[in-house]
Amino acid sequence: MLIDILLITLFYVGTKDFGWSSDSDDIEIVISRNCSQDFVNETIEDETMEEQYDVSMRDGLDVGDDVNLGVGDGDGIISISTSSSENLEPFVGKEFDEVEDAQTFYKAYARRKDFIMRTNHTQLSREDRKLVAVHYVCTREGFRRESLKQKERKNPELAETKIGCKVTMCIKNDDERWIVCKFVPEHNHVLLTPRSTSLLRGHRGVTRVQKKFILTLNESGIPTRKIMSVLSKESRGDFNIGCIGKDVENYLGNKRRKLFEEGNVQRLYAYFVDRQCKEPEFVYSMQIDENECMRSCFWADARSRSTYQYFGDVVTFDTTYLTNIHKMPFVPFSRVNHHHQTIMFGCALLVNETTESYIWLLRTWQEAMLGRAPLTIITDDDKAMEKAIAEVLPNTIHRLCLWHILQKFSEHLAHVYNKFLEFSKEFYHCIHETITCDEFEEE
Repeated sequence: MLIDILLITLFYVGTKDFGWSSDSDDIEIVISRNCSQDFVNETIEDETMEEQYDVSMRDGLDVGDDVNLGVGDGDGIISISTSSSENLEPFVGKEFDEVEDAQTFYKAYARRKDFIMRTNHTQLSREDRKLVAVHYVCTREGFRRESLKQKERKNPELAETKIGCKVTMCIKNDDERWIVCKFVPEHNHVLLTPRSTSLLRGHRGVTRVQKKFILTLNESGIPTRKIMSVLSKESRGDFNIGCIGKDVENYLGNKRRKLFEEGNVQRLYAYFVDRQCKEPEFVYSMQIDENECMRSCFWADARSRSTYQYFGDVVTFDTTYLTNIHKMPFVPFSRVNHHHQTIMFGCALLVNETTESYIWLLRTWQEAMLGRAPLTIITDDDKAMEKAIAEVLPNTIHRLCLWHILQKFSEHLAHVYNKFLEFSKEFYHCIHETITCDEFEEE
């Protein structure tokens, strides 16, 4: 199935390399005979009008050609035919069923012409306050306000982007139809190149096929950087992907926030507040992003804080747990007491496993523990965690977890285990049953 997803992705973002032209009326491309027919149908139906416009113009079809997509009779073949039934250039009198259709049409037109459009202003009816007109313009329309020019800036002044471009398309409502009442196509500036246009915010976006592919890779633990590398390879270059790494991160973040519904966050916050009222020594902290959504949270009860004062010389910092639904790492601070019982020094849920998240967590945890740093901290082998510990706990000795190290031995020393049958027993004795450093080195 992964091969089919790659082929479908390549079909939508890399079609130019197949050498399509408007000389042939019918074009057939074999995707895969193993590809699910339902998946092909769903993919085609989900694509927007804008993508259909982009496909037709990007692949060399004449202006005015219409693109029709169809599926063969169960053979995994997609047929694409063209017909001169609709003009893809705006003109006065052109009609649309909905405002969204007009916006999608003009946005696709702007991309083909290598500029970016925006909605300049809208007009409402005085009687019922319904929308009656919309004005779309080039992003370089108008001029920067004088008040902004005269404002003192600490950073270098931004480049002038608004230079009074007159390009516009205006639509008005007429008997539940939207009609183009004004259209000006001439720019007063040099247009962008097709490559740079595809990377600008107004024309970037993650397609449905890419979203499914990104989720599959993300659930397998592949980071954003490598996801972008795979998309670039399948699209024959970064400029053909249609999005950047930040778009992928935003999509995954929004997906996570939707799973972690507002109701759950409110219940968690209510629990923390109620617990703190009943137990004054209970502490918690919630990290909020710019959209006022929860990123990470930390909590520790009175028992954990008091126990840390006795057994906080060595702490285990483990991030190998994951919640099932929200895909947020669960991070406990723990160790064993003098009865060999596991004790907790606090817990956290992190939005991701980056250096910034670890720094926030370690600082919050240390503050909850009254500023006392452990003598030794034991973690998994993680570069982001290593940087965070070096910054927040510079005087703490950082050691790697023995259990995680031993998991790698059977993989890297398989030939030794097979050749020397007694090696496993001797190695276990060396690791677990030696007491002094000299004895360990001798073994």
